Amino acid sequence: MKDVVSVKTMRESDKYTIENFVSSKELMRRAGEGIFKSHDNWGKCAIICGSGNNAGDGYVLASDLKQNNYDCKLFLIENKFSEDGKYYFEECEKLGIDWEEMSETTSLSDFDTVVDCIFGTGFHGEAQGSAKHAIDLINSCGAFVISADINSGLNGDTGMGKTVVRSDLTVSIGTLKQGHVMNMAKDVMKRVVNCDIGIPIRGEKYHWADTEDFKDMIPTRKNFSHKGVYGCSACLGGCTEYSGASKLANLSMASLKAGSGVSRLIVPQSIAGSVSPYLLENTLFTLPDENGHMLYDEKKLDAALSGIKSIACGMGWGEGKDYAKILEHILQKDINVVIDADGLNTLSRSDVSILKDSKSRVCLTPHLKEFSRLSGFSMDQITSDTINCAKSFAAEYGVVLLLKGTATIVTDGSEVLFARRGCPGMATAGSGDVLSGILAGLFGYIPLNVRGAALGAYIAGCAGEEAEKEVGSVGMTASDTVGKIAQVIKHLCATE
Repeated sequence: MKDVVSVKTMRESDKYTIENFVSSKELMRRAGEGIFKSHDNWGKCAIICGSGNNAGDGYVLASDLKQNNYDCKLFLIENKFSEDGKYYFEECEKLGIDWEEMSETTSLSDFDTVVDCIFGTGFHGEAQGSAKHAIDLINSCGAFVISADINSGLNGDTGMGKTVVRSDLTVSIGTLKQGHVMNMAKDVMKRVVNCDIGIPIRGEKYHWADTEDFKDMIPTRKNFSHKGVYGCSACLGGCTEYSGASKLANLSMASLKAGSGVSRLIVPQSIAGSVSPYLLENTLFTLPDENGHMLYDEKKLDAALSGIKSIACGMGWGEGKDYAKILEHILQKDINVVIDADGLNTLSRSDVSILKDSKSRVCLTPHLKEFSRLSGFSMDQITSDTINCAKSFAAEYGVVLLLKGTATIVTDGSEVLFARRGCPGMATAGSGDVLSGILAGLFGYIPLNVRGAALGAYIAGCAGEEAEKEVGSVGMTASDTVGKIAQVIKHLCATE
């Protein structure tokens, strides 16, 4: 797994390293050389420099380019330098590297590569004045763009910004920061690599999990086995207003595609007729309802839950008078429970504290607004301090929280994983249901924990990516994603 840290942790680690092991000047040299080694086809290169240490990395890069016979030129936002940056700028002058201070007439149209060394990870706020002009110029130049450490204009903790450099390659320095994986990061960075310059991390680490980190999690299936070995999963949801019968079928089918031995769909009696034509391999259970909303019937609910190992509930519930009772009853079972959509809204409207008394192992899958309603944190609080908000909630209520977003954050209050797969085509009705179905299927035969939940997010995201390759992002539907789940899992299970 790739380490990810906060800007504060990186700053403190950097300070500790300088005070005890390596000079700041040497670290700057390593950073510049690391950027140089990250790319091969430099061509004619422009390096756009601000006034801080990020600019110093650019001056080291310019020296390396010059000494390797590349044509390069420095463009300064202002004639101002950090102490170490000044040292390396003077080295550039000794080598005869051309430079100029940027102006309204500056053009980057003649360059093959443009390197962004304007702001580092400590930037916050909004780029203005000459810096904004430089960022706009970079984004319109048409060259291959490389950002040093992080894209200028992007907040290193939140991954948010208004005027932001769009890079073909971003070379993070030391360790990946939160801003490399969260929110806007995927939209402004085509590719991210990390350059380790020898800074030991002092402080909390989070982790970016990807393919290799999940390959040992899905057990090999034996010939001498049967469907019961791989768990019976259930998906409970739907109401009259939830007209997408096929979505409910997709939800249940996603569980089977994710490896569940048996998938059971539990819906209100009144919509069973509309759902059943879409079910082939799944089984259907019904609960009594009133005006299309499930009623609490302990005996029938126990029958519906009999034998299951995992359940996803709340999708398409709408608002019903008995949902809180149904949810509380489910939480008293020794099973793995995924709560999504209207199930989360039920918790928000009733009593979130029932999670603390749960006998179930619980995974909640909110998006940001659902999490705000659930936790009481404002959207501003969540956006500015997402990880700590997620950690504190998960720890307080004893759940695994899967906070959906461009980079999904999964935490139990202690461990934090980022699952960064997915695509624009998944911004469509039913994608969240598919994720819930996958999680229900997985939790029928693997543990409900941070890694298990992150695996589910990874599978859903990769399946969406594969679907988008075939049908494109605009016309893609959730069922396209379901159709690719087995392919993703086959890849995870492939032996070397």
